[in-house]
Amino acid sequence: MSDRDSMHDIIIIGGGPTGINCAIEAQKAGFDYIILEKGVLVNSIFNFPANMTFFSTSLKLEIGGTPFISHNDKPTRREALEYYRRLMENFDLNIEFDAEVKNMSNADGRYVVSTGEKTYKAKYVIIATGFYDHPNMMNVPGENLPKVKHYYDEVHHYIRKKVLVVGGANSACDVALECWQKSADVTMAVRGPELYKRVKYWILPNIENRIKEASITAHFNTTIKEIKPKSVILNTPDGELEIENDFVLAMTGYSPNYEFLTSLGIEIGEDEYRTPVVDEDTLETNLPGVFMGGVVGGGLKTTRFFIENTRDQGEVIVREIELRESIV
Repeated sequence: MSDRDSMHDIIIIGGGPTGINCAIEAQKAGFDYIILEKGVLVNSIFNFPANMTFFSTSLKLEIGGTPFISHNDKPTRREALEYYRRLMENFDLNIEFDAEVKNMSNADGRYVVSTGEKTYKAKYVIIATGFYDHPNMMNVPGENLPKVKHYYDEVHHYIRKKVLVVGGANSACDVALECWQKSADVTMAVRGPELYKRVKYWILPNIENRIKEASITAHFNTTIKEIKPKSVILNTPDGELEIENDFVLAMTGYSPNYEFLTSLGIEIGEDEYRTPVVDEDTLETNLPGVFMGGVVGGGLKTTRFFIENTRDQGEVIVREIELRESIV
């Protein structure tokens, strides 16, 4: 093994809640593991809106047998970041940040995972990459302009600005309301004929009333044709419409990084959600010894898995690895 190689029992790709949970279970089982995280700790949660509140209670988000204490029933982004930081410190997790995986191969019964700067080897690999860092692009001219954002940060940027919010689901409605409440001039472009009916029950009536009273302008059955520095051209049922614009907040959703998954050799199903092929009992992919956990396993059906209904997956995967190692 060269100086640039790192040998382990398990390599975990992704330092989000699922990756952390898998690491805790691996540590409890006595395995030598490492988490490779391309960004910062729980990178997806770090990129959530600054004032975001979780849908779930803190109790349903707890992992590793560690209590998640929050000031209110539903924790905030800031409280979540602190919780996962404490988990990392309390368990002294072996994690490398800014370690983006570039490729993976198999040699002599072990997987060789490379970040370009360093190579890691292990008999088992767990993919827990999530999907939040891979936004669905609109693929329209001008989408690369600085005023276009696929992640909502905080409302202060948009005070008294003309803001176009693209989308009609939870994030889009949340963002539109918050911007309007802070005196932004908000327009929504919704691809379908109405807002998503499963928008949070405390949000949907509010946004519908704001649209009804024309506080927020909403264009339904509408897509973006072009984004210009000071305007946006919309394709509406009544034809093209150009509106003045300072910012475009594209709340168009997210999807797994299929290019990355297929580059690793992961098989993708032919169903409408392009679901990665994973054994439902063991969570093993088509590659022997390579497992998948967390929200990425839902493919394009990004509402299938959440932190709270994947909390047991770390235990499932590690127990399967323990079983195989006991047979060897």
